Amino acid sequence: MKEITSIQNSYIKELLKLQEKSRERKKKGLFIIEGKREISLAIVANYEFDTILYFEELISEQEILHLFNANVNRILISKEVYQKLAYRDSTEGIIAVTKAKDFSLENIKFETKTPLVLVAEGIEKPGNMGALLRTADAANVAAVFIANPKSDLYNANIIRSSVGCVFTNQIAIGTSEEIAAFLKEKKIKMYATTLQNSNEYHKENYTAATAILVGTEATGLTTGFREEATQNINIPMQGQIDSMNVSVAAAIVLFEAKRQRAFKI
Repeated sequence: MKEITSIQNSYIKELLKLQEKSRERKKKGLFIIEGKREISLAIVANYEFDTILYFEELISEQEILHLFNANVNRILISKEVYQKLAYRDSTEGIIAVTKAKDFSLENIKFETKTPLVLVAEGIEKPGNMGALLRTADAANVAAVFIANPKSDLYNANIIRSSVGCVFTNQIAIGTSEEIAAFLKEKKIKMYATTLQNSNEYHKENYTAATAILVGTEATGLTTGFREEATQNINIPMQGQIDSMNVSVAAAIVLFEAKRQRAFKI
């Protein structure tokens, strides 16, 4: 088994580039996952692993073999190397170099004729994207469509803030036009969260095939999505401000849809 003890090692330098640069991740088709929980979720989602690096004081080789096939490429690393690679403190001594998946629209499959999906357009902050994926997982949506993404889904901040829900959701990425066309083709009604020409969200019926569309807090959804929508909807504000965090807004509408579906409105 290979062992790496120096942060000057060329492979470790490559991994640091992989962590920091979206371009590098796309070029190599690889990204990094830290922590048992996140890695376990990726295993369940059938991700393939290139290499597992581990720090023996925090996790044993036996634990590694319990998680992975014995044939997986394993590298023992020193404390110095682990601390250099670890993005956060509580990653339990394990780092997985993982093969990226294809997020094409064509890969989306629905198990029912009335899927509930989330569409997130132009989300910039990794924390917001992670929170949206976490919300989507909590609502058990059929798919998450990411329109015009502003950051790479395999960004360490997104993986961390989603608590691994990058791996638990069925995800597709495309332009707003491509996603709108896909939803129309599948006869999925689009409900766009926006103040313009909108109805209060709780007055709509979401029991048919439904997509909830959310945009950025700064600019909201683009004109195209608002015009293509079956109905624009708003969440009535009762305080001093006129908007809320995008993941909170998504959660409110998604769980109203779930409530309606539970009671078969």
